Amino acid sequence: MPLYCEVALPVPLDRTFTYTIGPHAAPLPGSRVIVPFRNEKLVGVVTELHDRKPEDFEAKPVESLIDPEPLLSPQLLELAHWMAQYYLAPLGEVLRSMLPLAAEVRRTVYYRITDAGRDAFASAHDGATDLRFDPKPGRKNTTRLSADPEDIEHRILARLADGESVKLSTLRTATAATLVQLNTLVRRKWIARETSVTERDAQRRERIAVLVPEARIPTLTPKQQAILAELASCNNEQPLTALADKGFSASSLQTLVRHGLVRIEDRPITYTFAGLGHVKPDHALNESQLEALASISTARGFQPFLLHGVTGSGKTAVYLAALRRVLDRGLGAILLVPEIGLTPAAAAQLDAIFGNQVALLHSALTPAERSEQWHRIRRGDAPIVVGTRSAIFAPVRNLGLILVDEEHDQSYKQEETPRYNARDVAVMRAKLADVPIVLGSATPSLESWHNSETGKYKRIAMPSRVNNRPLPGVELVDMRVEFQQTGQEQIFSRLLIAETQSALDRGEQAMILLNRRGYSFVAMCRACGEKLECQNCAISLTHHKASDQFASEEAIATPFASPGQRLECHYCGFRRTVPKRCPKCDSEHLYYLGAGSQQGEERLQQIFPSARIGRMDRDTVRGRYDLERLLPRFHSGEINLLVGTQMIAKGHDVHGVTLVGVVGCDHALSMPDFRASERVFQLMTQVSGRPGRGDLPGRVVVQTYYPDHWAILTASTHNYAAFVERELKYRRWMHYPPYGVLANLLIQSPKMEEAAAWSATLGKWFERTTPQGVRMLGPCTAPIARIKQVYRFHMILKAGSRKALNAALRGMLAHADEVAIPRRNLIVDVDALRLM
Repeated sequence: MPLYCEVALPVPLDRTFTYTIGPHAAPLPGSRVIVPFRNEKLVGVVTELHDRKPEDFEAKPVESLIDPEPLLSPQLLELAHWMAQYYLAPLGEVLRSMLPLAAEVRRTVYYRITDAGRDAFASAHDGATDLRFDPKPGRKNTTRLSADPEDIEHRILARLADGESVKLSTLRTATAATLVQLNTLVRRKWIARETSVTERDAQRRERIAVLVPEARIPTLTPKQQAILAELASCNNEQPLTALADKGFSASSLQTLVRHGLVRIEDRPITYTFAGLGHVKPDHALNESQLEALASISTARGFQPFLLHGVTGSGKTAVYLAALRRVLDRGLGAILLVPEIGLTPAAAAQLDAIFGNQVALLHSALTPAERSEQWHRIRRGDAPIVVGTRSAIFAPVRNLGLILVDEEHDQSYKQEETPRYNARDVAVMRAKLADVPIVLGSATPSLESWHNSETGKYKRIAMPSRVNNRPLPGVELVDMRVEFQQTGQEQIFSRLLIAETQSALDRGEQAMILLNRRGYSFVAMCRACGEKLECQNCAISLTHHKASDQFASEEAIATPFASPGQRLECHYCGFRRTVPKRCPKCDSEHLYYLGAGSQQGEERLQQIFPSARIGRMDRDTVRGRYDLERLLPRFHSGEINLLVGTQMIAKGHDVHGVTLVGVVGCDHALSMPDFRASERVFQLMTQVSGRPGRGDLPGRVVVQTYYPDHWAILTASTHNYAAFVERELKYRRWMHYPPYGVLANLLIQSPKMEEAAAWSATLGKWFERTTPQGVRMLGPCTAPIARIKQVYRFHMILKAGSRKALNAALRGMLAHADEVAIPRRNLIVDVDALRLM
């Protein structure tokens, strides 16, 4: 039996850690273990067993084994190693993303006093005035402990003075200390922070009231009789929570239990898909759908397909038919969708066809629900998985097919470590599993299109809509001309208002895309020009109104501030009330600029008072239950005018929608991003595909300030080929992807001088070494210079080959380690989609 094991821990270090294997623990690669790490206990994943004794340190023993059998298969472990290598991410961070099982571990934080803390506490009691904390050797001491018993720091040390470790919650309750104050004492080394990790049962359970048959019924009160009648009408059982929601008292129920008329059972909860979305009727496939299905279902081994079908061409029907073929062969499959908003509809459709053989994985599930779904998949109870990007790590048995819907969507790119793109990880997993993969989209990413042009992917075309329905006509409204003719800056053009009114008068539905959250996205002073910015981020605060606050016609027409509202940062969540006067010059003339979806909804209510208006954005859809309530109302026609951000732009198949208005989606063309044109084209094309999916033709009205831009023109004619030709020519000239590879290196620190110095150090290293075939842009301040009180500098690396780029990045990280730049302050974003 091997004596040592390598464990990958979720820490920002590019290495594994060696531990000894005790007689009580026999881990295998892919198993989770609890190990000591500094003053903490961490959950890690075993990656290797060996007999190599460490030469320069004594290995600590594994504390406990969580999984007798490996949770991760050798194939998933290989995928994790590839991700760590490709994205330059710590292996432990990658494995933590793969295992959504946080609910199975209880992590407790403790604090204890140190020797230095005892000295500080004793000296304060002895009346000494010179005991101070020395932050760095050689510097003047600046901090002393107060002798006042009411001082928070004094109370903390007094509570810990007996030497026992105290739980964080207990310590905060006893001393009223904040986390900031506790962290300050940790930095002074007066107290130490420790963690304990233990296993726990993550199985969700509920208590069920069950009617006991043939029990002798004594004299009962009306309330007790009502409970028995309710149980009898519901198959003789109901959850206690449901009875409480219906107003039945707990005391009456307990009396029935004592009489033996009802028993209480504790049962595991099973997640269901009931009511998750609108289920479309099953139709016979047309010729292009059958050809696509034949190509996919006859493929054996690794074969990437690019399924390029126009909006409304029936790609979803092809996915469902392909899943059925896979299931008939006794295999499993994964279907990725980009947004949580698309998951309920996809899950409901799959559940209607495949029943309880479907599992759901996305971030809106609770930790216990995610754990439950993950184990259903691993046991083989659910061979079909639908979910967002993390679902690509689902432990599907006998994987036979991977489907990636809307493969172009940037939601597949994770914006925190590990910064992987689920689409690319899906291709690699399909390669490791030797199974086909289908990337579907009406507007494929240029990288995927280029791969299909060069023969890496096999392209399947679906050029027409189901039942030969026509693509909607698109009309552009030049908002510069609109302003010249009306003399007013309005959210909605005259044409869009008229077309919306006509659609509503005909009993049809309409959607309006206004791709900004909030009411207004800039608040500024008209006297001095000062913008109201977030105190934590270098970004303007967004103006929000309370959800029940609606302005009068006169208030809508004026952009000046009014009381009872808030300003919010969409990056860090900071909020403040709208000030009555400018913080800089004390002027009372605060001015709002720009219109968000909230203002759009309000204005539409004024224009169309009889319309049944709904709004879909991150403010109204904060969880899956919000979405599950909103979407059925829209599908049923209860809502006939829906306004929202890009959440409304894709995946929704509502046959009553005949008109779509596009407002302000072209603002991205002014952003410093080489992908801006591609994003605008994709968003316009996707939202333009919503109308005309039923028997009535569709129409789209696009408001723009760039009516001559090629992205706008080609999207208005549904001409993907013309857009690709023009955009690829530009990418080729500038050596941007797909004609090169790119990474964004972000250097950040709470101190601006520190971040600037580190970026200069790395920039000079690059200039000295000049890696062959790699070009550096920068370093410079990031477009958003500060987020969450952290200053940000960045440099962009471009290369002709991925090998050269990877080598340059690894060399730069090695140099950063040599000059003591902490790894946690460097973010490497390979194949970056956002450069802000």
